Amino acid sequence: MLRHPPSGTFGQVCKRAVIQAHKGESEMNAKERIMAVLNHEEADRMPCFGANSTVTYEQMEKVDAFWPEGHVKGEAMAKQALAAYTVLGFDAVRVPFSQTIEAEALGCKLKPGTGPDGEEGIPGIDHPPPYQLDDTPEFPDDFLKRGTIPELLEAVRILKAQLKDEVPIVAGIIGPFTIASALLDIVPLLKATVRAPEKIKPFLDVAEKAGTMLGKALVEAGADIIACEDMTASPLMIPPKTYLEIELPYQQKQFAAIPVPKILHICGNVDRIVAYMGQTGAEILSLEPKASAQLAREVCGPEIILMGGADVAEVLYMKDPETVRRECRKCIDDGIQILAPGCAVAPGTSTENLLAMAEAARTAYQQE
Repeated sequence: MLRHPPSGTFGQVCKRAVIQAHKGESEMNAKERIMAVLNHEEADRMPCFGANSTVTYEQMEKVDAFWPEGHVKGEAMAKQALAAYTVLGFDAVRVPFSQTIEAEALGCKLKPGTGPDGEEGIPGIDHPPPYQLDDTPEFPDDFLKRGTIPELLEAVRILKAQLKDEVPIVAGIIGPFTIASALLDIVPLLKATVRAPEKIKPFLDVAEKAGTMLGKALVEAGADIIACEDMTASPLMIPPKTYLEIELPYQQKQFAAIPVPKILHICGNVDRIVAYMGQTGAEILSLEPKASAQLAREVCGPEIILMGGADVAEVLYMKDPETVRRECRKCIDDGIQILAPGCAVAPGTSTENLLAMAEAARTAYQQE
């Protein structure tokens, strides 16, 4: 077991992690537990971890690593990611915490994020976009050396050296349609899907190449699972026909090239496209509670693993631990196999509510 991490600041953080995370130690370690579920084998308990960012301000205080450093420096990023295991008792750690990595490397300008009380937040894409619809996007030869990518890869290497094969590392990429929306801006992209779909193909080609190249580099650095967030592909933004005809082939190409388990997360109620999501090649579908896990199971079949949990805004951020446990139980009863926040966790979410989610996972099998 992971008992004696290296000395030093980060090693000391990891040592505290092991003491906390292995209280009441069970038969499987975190990686064995998740792989058992992925392989449709019996696990000692239900896994719990985030497909999206789970970092909060309270966790930053616990591990003494803060934003903006956690967005741009590998060591701070690794410390913050480790909090999912050390502070929350989740079964995996996840980097990065922003959704701008590929876009920045492709030429998009970033703007700093701000929390509700003026705290440092999550960076976003600034305007104007680097391209217009009639432009020809370029893919830089030094893509993996641009922006924050080197620091993200370093964070994964740090985590792998510390966690080895005990705790999986989930590394995030952004889906092709969402990257394309950053290169062009969302309104021109959406209009072009109807009026001139041939004009957006070069942008989707570049976007898919960026996410795939980053995903493969993250695996080489030590990532065990790749989580793809494709927010703009949501039925809230594009009709199912557009997803099927335009985005699905790019996701299929991307996932076929990445040699580890993949999670696909698309925001909102994805009931109208979940059957197509099951055809992407992702082993795990991450669902918000607005979507029906029962429907996903019916249309995707038994091989797809379903992941999800409590609403990140209305429940995890705003309610109490007992409500969190109750809402998580509903998701489990609906057919969720890996308990997780429904989307990215609001940075102001309380630790006690996230601990309640982890507890709901630990006791899930006992209540069946």
